[in-house]
Amino acid sequence: MRRIGKVLIANRGEIAVRVARTLREIGVTSVAVFSEADRDAPHVTACDEAIEIGPAEAALSYLKADTILEAARKTKADAIHPGYGFLSERADFAEACEAAGIVFIGPSPGAIRLMGSKNDARITAEEALVPVVPGSRGALDSDDEVLAVVKDLGVPVMLKAAAGGGGKGMRRIESADGLSEQVAAARREAKAAFGDGSVLVEKLLDPVRHVEVQIIADHHGNVHALVERECSLQRRFQKIIEESPSPVVDGALREKLQHSACELARRAGYVNAGTVEFLLCPDGSYYFLEMNTRLQVEHPVTEFVTGLDLVRLQVEIARGAKLDLPDLPPRGHAIEARIYAENPEAGFLPTSGDLLRLAWPEGVRVDHGLREGGVVSPHYDPLLAKMIAWGPDREQARRRLVGALRDTVLLGVHTNLGFLISLLETEEFREGKMSTGALPDVPLLEPSAAFWAAAASSRGAKQRKSGASVSPWDRIGRWRVGP
Repeated sequence: MRRIGKVLIANRGEIAVRVARTLREIGVTSVAVFSEADRDAPHVTACDEAIEIGPAEAALSYLKADTILEAARKTKADAIHPGYGFLSERADFAEACEAAGIVFIGPSPGAIRLMGSKNDARITAEEALVPVVPGSRGALDSDDEVLAVVKDLGVPVMLKAAAGGGGKGMRRIESADGLSEQVAAARREAKAAFGDGSVLVEKLLDPVRHVEVQIIADHHGNVHALVERECSLQRRFQKIIEESPSPVVDGALREKLQHSACELARRAGYVNAGTVEFLLCPDGSYYFLEMNTRLQVEHPVTEFVTGLDLVRLQVEIARGAKLDLPDLPPRGHAIEARIYAENPEAGFLPTSGDLLRLAWPEGVRVDHGLREGGVVSPHYDPLLAKMIAWGPDREQARRRLVGALRDTVLLGVHTNLGFLISLLETEEFREGKMSTGALPDVPLLEPSAAFWAAAASSRGAKQRKSGASVSPWDRIGRWRVGP
């Protein structure tokens, strides 16, 4: 067994706070890294130790692998937990950790590199007899090659950057009009995002759902698949609402999805936590989409319905422990909403500013890295928090989450709280009728009574009475002067 007594968390915000919580529970010392902008951030105080790593810009701090490794050496950390984002799916960073004698709490560099390439991941899935979407065999390096495959498959198709994921470099092509220009633009986007302009072409399946399976694998050949997650509600290929289990997956389909996920993981030689993502068609057929070689943002819904702590399992696997998990049918239902610093009324543009008031409701789990009086920086991802509600069935979980979102007070920056509430209240969501193609029509809501009460209090104004404005400023809502 490897000794892991101190872990440096190479991340910030809510995921750093969440990892620190588990480390404290299992008696492992945690080390926070922080940029100049994050000196007073909650993830710094959530850890036992902290070390500064550079300026506010992520490229000069959280994304600097050499600086992170030097911080681990200085603090004498045995291991590094990368969280998600930043360096979490960088095979060269995992290799550098190994070379430095520091345990990387995640998969091997080879597995990260293999599954991080959409082309190699697709070939691996085919070898594991996992269904894949009809499309190009291999990455395509020229406009002419892409055009030939598109014409052979016929529109609609999806172009994907072969060298990366996360929704970057993806383009739907639904018409042959301007095909050459669309292909050239997709390859430019791939080049800009990943330094590689090669793309894959896949037949566009619509409507489809996005269903994924959490896997956990140890160094002894054991691979376990947990309850699936439904992640179909997305905007610009980024998830908004996630839940477990999927409202349309029955026991027989769950067994097939789990089998495919495990076979792929075994074929890839995968160890630690990962997620295999599938496209699910209305007729029950499914196709491999991609594999995320890290802990997912939405992992809390899986923890709710299985009773497992996935971060704890990650640490145990990194130590060399042998896992012996029983089959875990879903226990109730869990739904997660991602709370972003963004303005839905301005095309969901990211926002930043001072957090004037902050109050979370009771009865739900909130993973966040915020503090009242703190600053939402423009330098980082606008994800502020994740709110997760559990219920004995889907409808009770939904109602609990809606109520909790209504009772949340988060003043000083625009957020998508009203949008999330409206989305959860749509008939489509209530009935589980979702697909990745388009969001339901969502009217924006007025702020809740709790919001107005907090806003009035923070300005020293009179309490807002029965919807009547105390002053013209009340009618404006959440606003501020400045950039």
